[in-house]
Amino acid sequence: MNHHDSAQAEAAGDLHRLPTSVTPLHYDLRLEPDLAAFTFRGEETVAIEVHQPVQEVVLNAVELEIGAVSAVRASERIEGRAELDGPSERARLRLERPLGPGRWELKISFTGILNDKLHGFYRSSYKDGGGQLHLLASTQFEATDARRAFPCWDEPALKATFAVTLVIGEHLSAISNTAIAHERKLGDGRKEVVFQPTIKMSTYLLAFVVGEFEATAAVDVAGTPLRVVHVPGKQALTGWALQIGAFSLNFFANYYGIKYPGDKLDLIAIPDFASGAMENLGAITFRETALLIDETTASRAELERVADVVSHENAHMWFGDLVTMKWWNGLWLNEAFATFMEMMAVNAWKPAWERWVTFGVSRAAAMAVDGLHSTRPIEYTVRSPQEAGGMFDVLTYEKGAAVLRMLEVYLGPEQFQKGIALYLRRHAYANAETGDLWDALEEASGQPVRTMMDSWIFQPGYPIVSVDAGADHRSLSLRQQRFVYERRAQDQASQLWHVPLIVKAMTEDGPVERKLLMTEEQTTLALPAPLKWAVVNRNGDGFYRVRYSGELAGALNQSLSELSPIERFGLVNDVWAAILAGLTPLREFIALARRLREETELIVWRAMLGPLGYLQAAVSAAQLPALAAEVRALAGPAAQRLGWQPRAGESELVSQLRGNLLGTLGTLGEDQAIQRQARELYGRYKRDPRAVDNNILPALIGIIAHTGGDSDYREFKDSFKNARTPQEEQRYLFALADFHQLPLLRQTMQMTINGEVRTQNAPYLMQELLHNIECRYEAWDFMREHWEQMIARYPENAVPRMCQGVTSLLEREAEVSEFFRTHPVKQAGKAIDQHLERLRIAVALRQRELTGLPADLGLK
Repeated sequence: MNHHDSAQAEAAGDLHRLPTSVTPLHYDLRLEPDLAAFTFRGEETVAIEVHQPVQEVVLNAVELEIGAVSAVRASERIEGRAELDGPSERARLRLERPLGPGRWELKISFTGILNDKLHGFYRSSYKDGGGQLHLLASTQFEATDARRAFPCWDEPALKATFAVTLVIGEHLSAISNTAIAHERKLGDGRKEVVFQPTIKMSTYLLAFVVGEFEATAAVDVAGTPLRVVHVPGKQALTGWALQIGAFSLNFFANYYGIKYPGDKLDLIAIPDFASGAMENLGAITFRETALLIDETTASRAELERVADVVSHENAHMWFGDLVTMKWWNGLWLNEAFATFMEMMAVNAWKPAWERWVTFGVSRAAAMAVDGLHSTRPIEYTVRSPQEAGGMFDVLTYEKGAAVLRMLEVYLGPEQFQKGIALYLRRHAYANAETGDLWDALEEASGQPVRTMMDSWIFQPGYPIVSVDAGADHRSLSLRQQRFVYERRAQDQASQLWHVPLIVKAMTEDGPVERKLLMTEEQTTLALPAPLKWAVVNRNGDGFYRVRYSGELAGALNQSLSELSPIERFGLVNDVWAAILAGLTPLREFIALARRLREETELIVWRAMLGPLGYLQAAVSAAQLPALAAEVRALAGPAAQRLGWQPRAGESELVSQLRGNLLGTLGTLGEDQAIQRQARELYGRYKRDPRAVDNNILPALIGIIAHTGGDSDYREFKDSFKNARTPQEEQRYLFALADFHQLPLLRQTMQMTINGEVRTQNAPYLMQELLHNIECRYEAWDFMREHWEQMIARYPENAVPRMCQGVTSLLEREAEVSEFFRTHPVKQAGKAIDQHLERLRIAVALRQRELTGLPADLGLK
């Protein structure tokens, strides 16, 4: 925005953007939280630059009471008063006379509440081993909640430096973005903790945490002290995060060619936290499940989760904190790149995990949403705080990361890395837009990156590439069009992408590989010899689907062993998507899955087992036994080959596959022998936890919940309440939604509203209940009955995720649609529309493929 006053901004209808006639340079911020009263008071002195004479200074504030206001320059002091505007989340500081251009100091006193909605400056609590309750306070400012903690220019482009002082009880600890400069006791049971000034950064990256915390000894990472901070008693759960924290911090400094921009880095586990983690510079806050873990008892998937999240947040220290998007429409610049870099770092740390291969599951999740009419471009116009909150979704993170990976593979890793380093150097301590990234990558690579990538960033959806062999089998005919699950009469075929194709083919003269940037609707790729088979998305790095002609599909089906695991995953996933879109009959998926029953790779099995779970919600009760029998026929032989115990030298992915197969057979497959063995093994685990492999335990818990009764439920609930690790707590909590006896499931429903479950977890527990085919419609009635109570209690960003559970309510589609028409959801963005469209797609699949089939589903 150009310099203009607030009247001009409002006249233009820009009620959520601040005027830039006054901008901040530095905040001196002093806060005094009262944990017992759930309040805080504060004072701030903000060094500002006045660009044109103003008598009214407009900044952001909400849920605050503002007291004294004045502006000072040298010996001149101008008094003022504040008026708060709740709907626009602004404070207007009306001064007795105008401020002339130049530098001033703005002095403001204020008070606020430590809220219980897990945003802004909020309260949290935990109980120690003796049952004693302990209080703490923490912050979560992204996207637009710093304004709940102090009056500020709460927009990412209005960067400033910050000097924080916290006045707290002498027995408490305080953490902020920077190292402590000094402390002093005040003589009244309190102390003053003064922190070093921060780098120039956006308000949403400021953080302060107050409570009874402990920290690990600092690990030196190229001169940066790294610690894990936690509530007392959890020191033993910090080692894994320290390992990946140190590795990834060093990895990113080397990759970017820029030293870490802070003076220290604390990874802080918070008992109540609405998101997974938050990249506050130097003081990253996490859910306990995303940071604290016992590597001797955790499953591989749980260990991967912590490694991913820690790496993601560390990547943000450069991409997001050092260089920040100018406005929330560019959020993908932060989140997509951090997701991309987390994969790169974890893949370098644990090559055996094959993280770029297993990223195929995340890419597929993004494609499932982006194939909807209710999708959105990765980058689109954002005006209000609620619209900013709606940007934190699978399209920003996973689709964004997937198209970056596609670009890196196409340009080559060295050219891509050079462009990223150039971008960061050019915009350090400042803000950037999408075009700035493309400019740097074009300069480094000499490729037309902007033209290519704009087609992926600024338009919704993605293409399906149809492939046929030329008449002489010496060429491939390729055609792109937008892929959608629901075809509509008004759909336009004119939408095109610049598709970077990498084709892997087998000809009569041997293998060939070709790279092609497809910019038109149709093109032809010549081959040096007659074709045997072809894969038109080598290694699955492209964000597009492929549909092969009958002849080419048949050739691939006869050559599955010559495809890489991620290519087989893509083949299965694309066939399933074609079935949901009504392009291919269900029998083709079943036939392909049967051909792959000798499969040994985890990712391919995930592509097969996911659709079978989807079908469970779509088939009739009479058809469930046939579906279970098909699951047993497919997965049973593979599970039998692997057995129940790990074998010497096997990979961690194989160990995880064993757990996935056994868990599926004991639940979806209703395999009674597996169910009996699971119960016997779980009993052995209760006597000696070392007796069962960590990757099988989640499957055992799931199977016992699926088949269990009152005593199992009571035991699981007790295990949830007395869990030794955050991961154990999560396993048992969500298992309470997987029982099949309605009286037990009704108890779990009550737990979502009666305070037994933290509000960060309750919405996800409700989602699990909505997916349980035994109680989904009763859970829906329960959610509707208690909707206002849930909306009042739950974090706003979790409600759209809870509502994802309605995609299983096939028999209530009209009712669900009507409910959300009359009950709009904050921060939903397009999420509710997407949930409703996915529900319609499931209903259409049932009507098209399953209605009228006999109980055996015609599978015999």
